[in-house]
Amino acid sequence: MLCLLLFVVLQAHKAISEEKFVDTTIKLAKNMIFECEYPGLEFTSQAEWFKITTKGKDSMAIFNPEYGELIRMNYINRVHFFNSSVAANVSLFFHNASKADVGLYSCSLQLFPLGLWEKVIKVVQSDGFETRVPSNSHVESEPGNNVKLVFQTHMASPLKYVTWERIQPHQIDHLTSCNLNKGKSYGFKYHRKILTSCSQGMKSSFIVIHNITASDSGFYQCCLTTSTGENETFVMKLTVTDAKTDYRIIFFIAGGAASFLILVMFVIIISYCCMRKRRKKIFSKALWDFQIQSSNNYDRSGISDQTQDYKEEDIYVNCPAFSQRPQPR
Repeated sequence: MLCLLLFVVLQAHKAISEEKFVDTTIKLAKNMIFECEYPGLEFTSQAEWFKITTKGKDSMAIFNPEYGELIRMNYINRVHFFNSSVAANVSLFFHNASKADVGLYSCSLQLFPLGLWEKVIKVVQSDGFETRVPSNSHVESEPGNNVKLVFQTHMASPLKYVTWERIQPHQIDHLTSCNLNKGKSYGFKYHRKILTSCSQGMKSSFIVIHNITASDSGFYQCCLTTSTGENETFVMKLTVTDAKTDYRIIFFIAGGAASFLILVMFVIIISYCCMRKRRKKIFSKALWDFQIQSSNNYDRSGISDQTQDYKEEDIYVNCPAFSQRPQPR
């Protein structure tokens, strides 16, 4: 009877841990980063990391802005705070992970004046997440804009549960969920960044991501479940064009235009030089022919003039004087 009671208790703890809201799912790797950075302006008085088991929570590490950090004995040389100089960022770096480290982890923040804030991370064995989610549509936008992603269901039954997730190669971030019986909830760092719909009788779901940046690029998945148990999944790819990329494109276009202009000018100069050389050659030939013709004309006119002068000159002959004899009769 005692064993049966113990079994029931363990199963209850397991069910509670399985039903726990998961903010991020991470692929098991030798070295992992558990992100935990509060997006608001509230002061973090203390942060603590736990591993969630069927028996409860096992403390791993504690960070206090005034007293520093403390690593528990079982996790010395295995974990350290990624950036302990920033109180709001208590992300944890996990070394030499193995299959025994698969499971649930939580980051608990004591915020002033809000109180306790928790993020839950689940480590699973997987080959990767992006490779198994082909994109159904593609959305492009620029930094600073608000982007709306919409999915219209084709199922006739009313919706019961809707989730939106951001899929990356090494992890899946839970953005928001809508349980039509309990209302909507948001992921750890997306409560102030994302707006969504959640109402009875809705046939579509959307999220609005405010003030997007290049880091928001990636795959976004919407999963719907109807009251009859039917499921439907839709994946959208969001590309946020970085300003640096625009400048590069402009630079390449300007460089191409400048190169084309230089090429055109080079062709024009070569053509002009060839034309000028050809004209010079034609002019030289014409000048040479003219000089030869003028020389020939000059020679002919000289001979003709000399002949004419010769004909017009009087010819004088010196003859000896003869005595006049009387003619015989």
